[in-house]
Amino acid sequence: MPLWRLKRLFQMRPFIFFTLILVIKSTLAWLVIFDGGPSLTLLVTELPFFWILFCLIEWFATKRKLALYVTVNLLVTAILFAVIMYYKYFGIIVTYHALEQVNQVTAVKSSVFSLLDPYYLFIFLDIIVFTFLLVRRSKFQGWKTFSQIPLSRSVISLVFIISLALCLFNILPNRASMNEIVKAEEMGILNYEIYTIFADDNTPKTPMKEITRELIDETKGITEPAAPKYANVAAGKNLIILQMESLQNFLIGLKIDGQEITPNMNKLAREHMYFPNFYQQVGQGNTSDAEFVVNTSFYIPPRGAATMAYSDKELPSLPRLMDQNGYQSATFHTNVVEFWNRIGLYKALGFDKYYDQSFFGKEDMVFFGPSDEVLYKKTAEQLDHMQQSGKPFYAQIISMSSHHPFTIPEAKYKMKLPERYEGTFVGDYIRAQNYADYALGLFVDDLKARGIWDNSVFVTYGDHLGLPVYSLDNDDKKLMREIYGHEYGFTDMINIPLIISSPGISTPAKLPQIGGQSDIMPTIANLLGISLADHIHFGQDLFNQTSNILPERYYLPTGSMINDQELFIPGTAYNDGTHYPLNGSVQNGSTVSEDQYNRALKLLHLSDSYVSQLPPVKP
Repeated sequence: MPLWRLKRLFQMRPFIFFTLILVIKSTLAWLVIFDGGPSLTLLVTELPFFWILFCLIEWFATKRKLALYVTVNLLVTAILFAVIMYYKYFGIIVTYHALEQVNQVTAVKSSVFSLLDPYYLFIFLDIIVFTFLLVRRSKFQGWKTFSQIPLSRSVISLVFIISLALCLFNILPNRASMNEIVKAEEMGILNYEIYTIFADDNTPKTPMKEITRELIDETKGITEPAAPKYANVAAGKNLIILQMESLQNFLIGLKIDGQEITPNMNKLAREHMYFPNFYQQVGQGNTSDAEFVVNTSFYIPPRGAATMAYSDKELPSLPRLMDQNGYQSATFHTNVVEFWNRIGLYKALGFDKYYDQSFFGKEDMVFFGPSDEVLYKKTAEQLDHMQQSGKPFYAQIISMSSHHPFTIPEAKYKMKLPERYEGTFVGDYIRAQNYADYALGLFVDDLKARGIWDNSVFVTYGDHLGLPVYSLDNDDKKLMREIYGHEYGFTDMINIPLIISSPGISTPAKLPQIGGQSDIMPTIANLLGISLADHIHFGQDLFNQTSNILPERYYLPTGSMINDQELFIPGTAYNDGTHYPLNGSVQNGSTVSEDQYNRALKLLHLSDSYVSQLPPVKP
């Protein structure tokens, strides 16, 4: 843009110039986040917030006024860019609560950059121009002097009052909205960011003594069977829980141009107990949240990762239950134990030992840890030592090589992608999962050769989604449509597999009941003959229950839930929510009812109340 045009814009005053700049940037953010894209309501929601800040500058700044405008522009730009990038992965509006995640974000910066569409960088274009102008100080000085001329204080006062009234009008009526995306759209992104800083959850906690198994079962709508199927069939056997990184259920049985993508997982699914209608229940902590949910059968916290929010609690957990029943326990992960504060989580859960990168070393690094091949080889050796002790063990294993953004080293390629998949996000994901499956096959063979497999309950599942709907470009969406035979949506995205191999169960089965990660612990406890009679938990034994209510958080708006037929996502409340069938069409009368919706919210509240009142972990 010629300098005389920039000067003309500045002569409209910085107030107007920066208003135009920030409206353009807000338009870009709305285009990415909200389904309807930008609309004229943006002028009523976002613009008043800018004007409040600009009015304060005009009132109180006697010097360096232009510098303050530039600072506000930089701050708002940073917020909007963070909102865009966070939405592209999590599908939510980032708030200040995510600041505790900064260390983790820097560790997975390659994942963040992979989400960056080039046109997002237009949000920084004006900053580049300003940098250029600052270098050309002789041209910039006149504009800087002109910007110091004060505007009419009566006009500024009127603009401030109207803007403040509009901001309050946008915020106050929309506070009760359940859906955070709807709330941000109705309030405006920046108003929503300010609201989350000052908004407190004043809902009184349910006293711990009132939270009983009977209350939870009643809320879930289930009753415990008098004679549970498969009870005690694996009593005294080892327990191996393998959490597979980013593994979604559509990969099971998938062939692309005749190539099996996950032949080893397919074999496990055919020969053992396979739950295809199984769903993630993780939040901001992703993989570490899955570890928390599976080991406690509690729900994730309302804000933040479980490793941050609950690591100071002495958590009733699977490791502690196993210890009470004569088991030793250990968890294996090739990253450093400080990542996601796992060192705090493992202490809170009561694991006897953890094995992290200090044990596995830095051989054959993939992303930020040794490869799955190294993980499985060294873990199998350690499990052999544990088995030889004569004491049964519980081992949790966390795979990692198929981590976002799925660009594994070429030396790890175990398949040739069809040309249409090359260079795509979906193609990279499929190739990474194919390698992860190859390594899994080596691990299973090793366990069998060591005599561990036949003496163990082996559980494997996906920790969380790998292909967020919000992250896919048009080519990726086309490939997913080819795979699914329909448009890829929310119900597909959060669907992960669960497979259980257990001594005492010789007949394989594909079980249709709905389940979630909170159900793993009670399902295992039944097989091992471990009583949960006095142990508060929110999952259910999938072998003995055929109906379920699964509350969801974080990746989907608060209040989202899954029943036996559909996924429900609320709008401002239940009545304007959206119903998504899980498998084809929903039968009459089987949609999520308002009663189920309220019971799902109650379950979340009971879990939050219970965990928040637990005693601190012992030193």
